[in-house]
Amino acid sequence: MASLELDGLRKEFDGGSIVAVDDIDLSIDDGEFVTVVGPSGCGKSTSLRMIAGLERPTSGRIRIGGEDVTDVHARKRDVAMVFQNYALYPHKSIRQNMAFGLRMSTDLSKEERQERVTETAEMMGIGDLLDDTPDQLSGGQKQRVALGRAIVREPDVFLFDEPLSNLDAKLRTTMRTEIQRLQEELGITAVYVTHDQEEAMTMGDRIVILNDGELQQAGRPKTVYENPTNQFVGGFVGSPSMNFLDVTAEPLSSGVRLTGANDDFSYDLTGGRASAFGDSQRGSYVLGIRPEHVSVSDGGDQNAVPATVDVLEPIGSDNYLYLDLGESKTGFEGDGAPDFIARVSTDVEPAIGDRVQVSFDESAVHLFDTETGEAVTAGEDAPVATPQ
Repeated sequence: MASLELDGLRKEFDGGSIVAVDDIDLSIDDGEFVTVVGPSGCGKSTSLRMIAGLERPTSGRIRIGGEDVTDVHARKRDVAMVFQNYALYPHKSIRQNMAFGLRMSTDLSKEERQERVTETAEMMGIGDLLDDTPDQLSGGQKQRVALGRAIVREPDVFLFDEPLSNLDAKLRTTMRTEIQRLQEELGITAVYVTHDQEEAMTMGDRIVILNDGELQQAGRPKTVYENPTNQFVGGFVGSPSMNFLDVTAEPLSSGVRLTGANDDFSYDLTGGRASAFGDSQRGSYVLGIRPEHVSVSDGGDQNAVPATVDVLEPIGSDNYLYLDLGESKTGFEGDGAPDFIARVSTDVEPAIGDRVQVSFDESAVHLFDTETGEAVTAGEDAPVATPQ
Protein backbone atom coordinates (compact mmCIF):
# COMPACT_ATOMS: atom_id res chain seq x y z
CA MET A 1 0.00 0.00 0.00
CA ALA A 2 1.02 3.64 -0.28
CA SER A 3 0.18 7.15 0.83
CA LEU A 4 -1.91 9.48 -1.34
CA GLU A 5 -1.53 13.24 -1.61
CA LEU A 6 -3.70 15.78 -3.42
CA ASP A 7 -2.02 19.14 -3.80
CA GLY A 8 -4.21 22.02 -5.01
CA LEU A 9 -6.33 19.65 -7.09
CA ARG A 10 -8.71 21.53 -9.38
CA LYS A 11 -11.02 20.50 -12.21
CA GLU A 12 -12.85 22.91 -14.49
CA PHE A 13 -15.34 22.20 -17.27
CA ASP A 14 -16.73 24.31 -20.12
CA GLY A 15 -13.68 26.52 -20.37
CA GLY A 16 -13.61 27.30 -16.67
CA SER A 17 -17.27 28.30 -16.30
CA ILE A 18 -17.88 25.22 -14.11
CA VAL A 19 -15.51 24.44 -11.23
CA ALA A 20 -16.21 20.87 -10.17
CA VAL A 21 -13.25 20.56 -7.77
CA ASP A 22 -11.78 23.69 -6.27
CA ASP A 23 -8.14 23.50 -5.13
CA ILE A 24 -8.37 20.54 -2.75
CA ASP A 25 -5.44 19.73 -0.48
CA LEU A 26 -5.58 16.33 1.22
CA SER A 27 -3.01 13.86 2.53
CA ILE A 28 -3.95 10.22 3.18
CA ASP A 29 -1.56 7.99 5.09
CA ASP A 30 -0.44 4.54 4.04
CA GLY A 31 -3.14 2.08 5.15
CA GLU A 32 -5.69 4.79 5.97
CA PHE A 33 -9.37 4.41 5.02
CA VAL A 34 -10.90 7.80 4.13
CA THR A 35 -14.56 8.30 3.28
CA VAL A 36 -15.71 11.23 1.14
CA VAL A 37 -19.28 12.51 1.45
CA GLY A 38 -21.26 15.50 0.27
CA PRO A 39 -24.39 16.47 -1.67
CA SER A 40 -24.88 15.56 -5.33
CA GLY A 41 -22.58 17.52 -7.62
CA CYS A 42 -20.10 18.43 -4.88
CA GLY A 43 -17.10 16.94 -6.71
CA LYS A 44 -16.80 13.54 -4.98
CA SER A 45 -16.73 11.30 -8.05
CA THR A 46 -14.76 13.82 -10.13
CA SER A 47 -12.03 13.81 -7.49
CA LEU A 48 -11.97 10.01 -7.51
CA ARG A 49 -11.75 9.91 -11.31
CA MET A 50 -8.78 12.28 -11.24
CA ILE A 51 -6.99 10.07 -8.72
CA ALA A 52 -7.67 7.06 -10.96
CA GLY A 53 -6.40 8.90 -14.06
CA LEU A 54 -9.79 8.89 -15.78
CA GLU A 55 -10.00 12.71 -15.64
CA ARG A 56 -7.09 15.09 -16.10
CA PRO A 57 -6.85 17.85 -13.48
CA THR A 58 -6.99 21.44 -14.67
CA SER A 59 -4.29 22.15 -12.11
CA GLY A 60 -2.73 20.61 -9.04
CA ARG A 61 -0.72 17.45 -8.45
CA ILE A 62 -1.49 13.86 -7.42
CA ARG A 63 1.15 11.79 -5.61
CA ILE A 64 0.96 8.11 -4.75
CA GLY A 65 3.65 6.80 -2.45
CA GLY A 66 5.48 10.09 -2.91
CA GLU A 67 5.61 9.70 -6.69
CA ASP A 68 3.93 12.33 -8.87
CA VAL A 69 1.43 10.45 -11.05
CA THR A 70 -0.54 13.47 -12.32
CA ASP A 71 0.58 12.85 -15.90
CA VAL A 72 0.75 9.05 -15.67
CA HIS A 73 -1.81 7.11 -17.75
CA ALA A 74 -4.57 5.38 -15.79
CA ARG A 75 -3.32 1.90 -16.79
CA LYS A 76 0.10 2.64 -15.36
CA ARG A 77 -1.14 3.92 -12.02
CA ASP A 78 -1.18 1.23 -9.40
CA VAL A 79 -4.79 1.87 -8.34
CA ALA A 80 -7.92 -0.25 -8.44
CA MET A 81 -11.43 1.13 -8.66
CA VAL A 82 -14.73 -0.42 -7.57
CA PHE A 83 -17.77 1.05 -9.29
CA GLN A 84 -21.44 1.40 -8.37
CA ASN A 85 -22.56 -0.72 -11.34
CA TYR A 86 -19.94 -3.50 -10.77
CA ALA A 87 -18.45 -3.04 -14.29
CA LEU A 88 -18.20 -6.80 -14.91
CA TYR A 89 -17.81 -8.31 -18.37
CA PRO A 90 -21.15 -10.10 -18.92
CA HIS A 91 -19.86 -12.87 -21.22
CA LYS A 92 -16.76 -13.71 -19.19
CA SER A 93 -16.75 -16.10 -16.25
CA ILE A 94 -16.13 -14.79 -12.76
CA ARG A 95 -12.66 -16.30 -12.94
CA GLN A 96 -11.95 -14.42 -16.17
CA ASN A 97 -13.38 -11.18 -14.78
CA MET A 98 -11.13 -11.35 -11.74
CA ALA A 99 -8.04 -12.31 -13.74
CA PHE A 100 -8.50 -9.65 -16.40
CA GLY A 101 -6.80 -6.84 -14.46
CA LEU A 102 -3.91 -9.13 -13.55
CA ARG A 103 -3.34 -10.03 -17.17
CA MET A 104 -3.32 -6.36 -18.18
CA SER A 105 -1.19 -4.95 -15.37
CA THR A 106 1.24 -7.65 -14.18
CA ASP A 107 3.86 -10.03 -15.56
CA LEU A 108 2.49 -13.01 -13.65
CA SER A 109 2.26 -16.32 -15.46
CA LYS A 110 -1.17 -17.82 -16.17
CA GLU A 111 -0.69 -20.31 -13.34
CA GLU A 112 0.27 -17.55 -10.90
CA ARG A 113 -2.72 -15.46 -11.96
CA GLN A 114 -5.11 -18.37 -11.46
CA GLU A 115 -3.63 -19.17 -8.05
CA ARG A 116 -4.07 -15.58 -6.90
CA VAL A 117 -7.64 -15.44 -8.26
CA THR A 118 -8.56 -18.64 -6.44
CA GLU A 119 -7.08 -17.43 -3.15
CA THR A 120 -8.89 -14.08 -3.40
CA ALA A 121 -12.19 -15.70 -4.37
CA GLU A 122 -12.02 -17.98 -1.34
CA MET A 123 -11.30 -14.98 0.89
CA MET A 124 -14.35 -13.19 -0.60
CA GLY A 125 -16.60 -16.24 -0.17
CA ILE A 126 -17.17 -16.69 -3.91
CA GLY A 127 -14.83 -19.62 -4.57
CA ASP A 128 -17.70 -21.78 -5.78
CA LEU A 129 -18.83 -19.14 -8.31
CA LEU A 130 -15.67 -18.85 -10.39
CA ASP A 131 -17.13 -20.70 -13.39
CA ASP A 132 -20.42 -18.76 -13.36
CA THR A 133 -21.14 -15.64 -15.41
CA PRO A 134 -22.35 -12.33 -13.90
CA ASP A 135 -25.97 -12.87 -14.99
CA GLN A 136 -26.12 -15.91 -12.69
CA LEU A 137 -25.17 -13.87 -9.62
CA SER A 138 -27.14 -11.76 -7.14
CA GLY A 139 -26.31 -8.10 -6.55
CA GLY A 140 -24.33 -8.92 -3.43
CA GLN A 141 -22.35 -11.63 -5.23
CA LYS A 142 -21.57 -9.26 -8.11
CA GLN A 143 -20.25 -6.69 -5.65
CA ARG A 144 -18.05 -9.34 -4.01
CA VAL A 145 -16.64 -10.16 -7.46
CA ALA A 146 -15.98 -6.46 -8.11
CA LEU A 147 -14.21 -6.16 -4.76
CA GLY A 148 -12.25 -9.35 -5.39
CA ARG A 149 -11.16 -8.12 -8.81
CA ALA A 150 -9.70 -5.02 -7.14
CA ILE A 151 -8.06 -6.92 -4.26
CA VAL A 152 -6.45 -9.56 -6.47
CA ARG A 153 -4.31 -6.89 -8.14
CA GLU A 154 -2.78 -5.83 -4.80
CA PRO A 155 -2.72 -2.16 -5.85
CA ASP A 156 -1.24 0.75 -3.93
CA VAL A 157 -4.60 2.51 -3.55
CA PHE A 158 -8.21 1.32 -3.64
CA LEU A 159 -10.90 3.69 -4.92
CA PHE A 160 -14.58 3.04 -4.20
CA ASP A 161 -17.25 5.03 -6.08
CA GLU A 162 -20.53 4.48 -4.19
CA PRO A 163 -20.12 0.69 -4.50
CA LEU A 164 -23.09 -0.28 -2.33
CA SER A 165 -25.77 2.13 -3.54
CA ASN A 166 -27.45 -0.49 -5.78
CA LEU A 167 -27.92 -2.96 -2.92
CA ASP A 168 -30.87 -3.22 -0.55
CA ALA A 169 -30.49 -1.90 3.01
CA LYS A 170 -29.76 -5.26 4.68
CA LEU A 171 -27.18 -6.27 2.07
CA ARG A 172 -25.55 -2.83 2.24
CA THR A 173 -24.99 -3.33 5.96
CA THR A 174 -23.49 -6.79 5.36
CA MET A 175 -21.17 -5.56 2.61
CA ARG A 176 -20.16 -2.52 4.63
CA THR A 177 -19.01 -4.81 7.42
CA GLU A 178 -17.21 -7.01 4.89
CA ILE A 179 -15.30 -4.07 3.40
CA GLN A 180 -14.30 -2.90 6.88
CA ARG A 181 -13.04 -6.41 7.71
CA LEU A 182 -11.01 -6.59 4.51
CA GLN A 183 -9.55 -3.14 5.10
CA GLU A 184 -8.37 -4.12 8.58
CA GLU A 185 -6.97 -7.47 7.44
CA LEU A 186 -5.19 -6.16 4.34
CA GLY A 187 -4.27 -2.69 5.60
CA ILE A 188 -5.40 -1.13 2.35
CA THR A 189 -5.14 2.56 1.54
CA ALA A 190 -8.62 3.49 0.40
CA VAL A 191 -10.75 6.43 -0.69
CA TYR A 192 -14.44 5.60 -0.40
CA VAL A 193 -16.97 7.97 -1.99
CA THR A 194 -20.55 7.72 -0.76
CA HIS A 195 -23.73 9.76 -0.42
CA ASP A 196 -24.69 7.70 2.65
CA GLN A 197 -23.73 9.48 5.87
CA GLU A 198 -23.96 6.30 7.92
CA GLU A 199 -21.44 4.60 5.63
CA ALA A 200 -19.16 7.62 5.76
CA MET A 201 -19.31 7.91 9.56
CA THR A 202 -18.92 4.22 10.40
CA MET A 203 -16.38 3.03 7.82
CA GLY A 204 -13.68 5.66 7.64
CA ASP A 205 -10.66 6.39 9.80
CA ARG A 206 -11.34 9.93 8.63
CA ILE A 207 -14.28 11.56 6.89
CA VAL A 208 -13.98 14.30 4.26
CA ILE A 209 -16.94 16.59 3.57
CA LEU A 210 -17.18 18.37 0.22
CA ASN A 211 -19.58 21.07 -0.94
CA ASP A 212 -19.53 22.97 -4.23
CA GLY A 213 -16.18 21.42 -5.04
CA GLU A 214 -14.54 22.71 -1.87
CA LEU A 215 -13.23 20.71 1.07
CA GLN A 216 -15.28 21.83 4.07
CA GLN A 217 -13.75 19.67 6.79
CA ALA A 218 -11.64 16.53 7.19
CA GLY A 219 -11.20 14.68 10.45
CA ARG A 220 -12.17 11.75 12.63
CA PRO A 221 -15.91 11.07 12.31
CA LYS A 222 -16.56 11.78 16.01
CA THR A 223 -14.61 15.05 15.80
CA VAL A 224 -16.47 16.22 12.70
CA TYR A 225 -19.83 15.34 14.25
CA GLU A 226 -19.13 17.05 17.57
CA ASN A 227 -17.06 19.99 16.28
CA PRO A 228 -18.19 21.06 12.80
CA THR A 229 -16.07 23.90 11.42
CA ASN A 230 -19.01 25.61 9.74
CA GLN A 231 -22.79 25.62 9.50
CA PHE A 232 -22.85 23.51 6.35
CA VAL A 233 -20.97 20.64 8.01
CA GLY A 234 -23.10 20.93 11.13
CA GLY A 235 -26.28 20.65 9.08
CA PHE A 236 -25.09 18.05 6.60
CA VAL A 237 -23.59 15.53 9.00
CA GLY A 238 -26.12 13.80 11.21
CA SER A 239 -29.66 12.54 10.83
CA PRO A 240 -31.93 14.21 11.73
CA SER A 241 -30.01 17.35 10.86
CA MET A 242 -28.71 19.85 13.37
CA ASN A 243 -31.35 22.42 14.34
CA PHE A 244 -30.57 26.07 13.57
CA LEU A 245 -31.99 29.22 15.17
CA ASP A 246 -31.26 32.84 14.26
CA VAL A 247 -30.21 34.66 17.41
CA THR A 248 -28.82 37.99 18.56
CA ALA A 249 -26.16 37.95 21.26
CA GLU A 250 -25.91 40.47 24.12
CA PRO A 251 -23.19 40.29 26.80
CA LEU A 252 -24.16 39.60 30.39
CA SER A 253 -22.04 39.92 33.51
CA SER A 254 -21.76 36.13 33.71
CA GLY A 255 -22.26 35.04 30.11
CA VAL A 256 -24.18 35.81 26.94
CA ARG A 257 -27.91 36.21 26.32
CA LEU A 258 -29.16 34.87 23.00
CA THR A 259 -32.44 36.33 21.78
CA GLY A 260 -34.52 34.81 19.01
CA ALA A 261 -36.08 36.55 16.02
CA ASN A 262 -38.86 38.97 16.98
CA ASP A 263 -37.82 38.46 20.62
CA ASP A 264 -39.78 35.19 20.66
CA PHE A 265 -37.37 33.69 23.21
CA SER A 266 -34.17 34.35 25.13
CA TYR A 267 -31.56 31.84 26.25
CA ASP A 268 -28.55 32.48 28.49
CA LEU A 269 -25.18 30.87 27.80
CA THR A 270 -22.63 30.64 30.60
CA GLY A 271 -19.33 28.87 31.06
CA GLY A 272 -17.10 27.62 28.27
CA ARG A 273 -19.44 28.22 25.36
CA ALA A 274 -19.94 31.85 26.34
CA SER A 275 -16.21 32.44 26.82
CA ALA A 276 -15.53 31.19 23.29
CA PHE A 277 -16.89 34.48 22.00
CA GLY A 278 -13.81 36.28 23.19
CA ASP A 279 -14.17 40.04 23.65
CA SER A 280 -16.75 40.56 20.88
CA GLN A 281 -20.00 39.07 22.06
CA ARG A 282 -22.56 41.41 20.57
CA GLY A 283 -24.04 40.63 17.17
CA SER A 284 -26.08 38.19 15.07
CA TYR A 285 -25.35 34.49 15.04
CA VAL A 286 -26.91 31.15 14.16
CA LEU A 287 -27.35 28.77 17.08
CA GLY A 288 -26.96 25.07 16.23
CA ILE A 289 -28.06 22.18 18.42
CA ARG A 290 -28.44 18.51 17.55
CA PRO A 291 -31.80 16.80 18.26
CA GLU A 292 -30.30 14.45 20.86
CA HIS A 293 -29.07 17.46 22.87
CA VAL A 294 -32.55 18.99 23.21
CA SER A 295 -34.66 18.40 26.32
CA VAL A 296 -38.43 18.88 26.40
CA SER A 297 -40.53 19.38 29.52
CA ASP A 298 -43.87 20.89 30.52
CA GLY A 299 -42.23 23.70 32.48
CA GLY A 300 -40.04 24.53 35.43
CA ASP A 301 -36.86 25.62 33.63
CA GLN A 302 -36.48 29.40 33.56
CA ASN A 303 -33.72 29.19 30.95
CA ALA A 304 -35.89 27.48 28.35
CA VAL A 305 -37.51 28.21 25.00
CA PRO A 306 -41.30 27.94 24.59
CA ALA A 307 -42.48 25.76 21.71
CA THR A 308 -45.56 24.05 20.30
CA VAL A 309 -45.62 20.34 19.44
CA ASP A 310 -46.48 19.84 15.75
CA VAL A 311 -45.72 16.14 15.29
CA LEU A 312 -44.74 13.22 17.51
CA GLU A 313 -42.92 10.49 15.56
CA PRO A 314 -42.11 7.24 17.43
CA ILE A 315 -39.05 5.45 16.02
CA GLY A 316 -38.94 2.56 18.50
CA SER A 317 -35.99 3.40 20.73
CA ASP A 318 -36.85 7.12 20.92
CA ASN A 319 -39.44 9.70 19.91
CA TYR A 320 -38.89 12.55 17.47
CA LEU A 321 -40.76 15.72 18.40
CA TYR A 322 -41.25 18.27 15.63
CA LEU A 323 -41.57 21.65 17.34
CA ASP A 324 -42.62 25.16 16.35
CA LEU A 325 -40.29 27.74 17.91
CA GLY A 326 -41.67 30.74 16.05
CA GLU A 327 -39.77 32.81 13.52
CA SER A 328 -36.26 31.95 14.68
CA LYS A 329 -35.98 28.58 12.91
CA THR A 330 -33.55 28.74 10.05
CA GLY A 331 -31.72 26.22 7.93
CA PHE A 332 -28.88 25.86 5.46
CA GLU A 333 -28.82 25.34 1.72
CA GLY A 334 -30.12 21.83 1.05
CA ASP A 335 -31.66 21.43 4.53
CA GLY A 336 -35.23 20.96 3.31
CA ALA A 337 -36.58 20.56 6.87
CA PRO A 338 -38.18 23.65 8.47
CA ASP A 339 -38.98 21.87 11.74
CA PHE A 340 -37.06 22.02 14.97
CA ILE A 341 -36.55 18.40 16.05
CA ALA A 342 -35.95 16.97 19.51
CA ARG A 343 -34.89 13.36 19.97
CA VAL A 344 -36.31 12.32 23.34
CA SER A 345 -36.99 9.13 25.26
CA THR A 346 -40.19 7.18 24.66
CA ASP A 347 -41.68 8.29 27.97
CA VAL A 348 -41.82 11.90 26.68
CA GLU A 349 -45.12 11.91 24.81
CA PRO A 350 -46.77 15.35 24.69
CA ALA A 351 -49.95 15.75 22.68
CA ILE A 352 -50.04 17.53 19.35
CA GLY A 353 -50.61 21.23 20.02
CA ASP A 354 -49.20 21.13 23.55
CA ARG A 355 -47.05 24.04 24.70
CA VAL A 356 -43.72 22.75 26.05
CA GLN A 357 -40.41 24.12 27.30
CA VAL A 358 -37.26 23.37 25.32
CA SER A 359 -33.79 23.49 26.86
CA PHE A 360 -30.36 22.67 25.47
CA ASP A 361 -27.28 20.86 26.67
CA GLU A 362 -25.07 23.94 26.77
CA SER A 363 -21.88 21.94 26.24
CA ALA A 364 -23.32 20.87 22.87
CA VAL A 365 -24.49 24.29 21.68
CA HIS A 366 -22.81 25.57 18.51
CA LEU A 367 -22.76 29.14 17.28
CA PHE A 368 -22.01 30.10 13.71
CA ASP A 369 -21.22 33.45 12.15
CA THR A 370 -24.29 34.69 10.25
CA GLU A 371 -22.31 36.01 7.28
CA THR A 372 -19.55 33.42 6.84
CA GLY A 373 -21.14 30.34 8.42
CA GLU A 374 -17.89 29.68 10.25
CA ALA A 375 -18.05 28.16 13.73
CA VAL A 376 -17.70 30.48 16.70
CA THR A 377 -18.06 27.77 19.36
CA ALA A 378 -17.40 24.45 17.65
CA GLY A 379 -15.56 23.02 20.62
CA GLU A 380 -13.07 23.74 23.37
CA ASP A 381 -10.41 24.76 20.84
CA ALA A 382 -12.79 26.31 18.32
CA PRO A 383 -11.72 29.41 16.42
CA VAL A 384 -13.33 32.63 17.56
CA ALA A 385 -15.23 34.57 14.90
CA THR A 386 -16.59 38.09 15.05
CA PRO A 387 -19.88 38.72 13.22
CA GLN A 388 -19.82 41.18 10.35
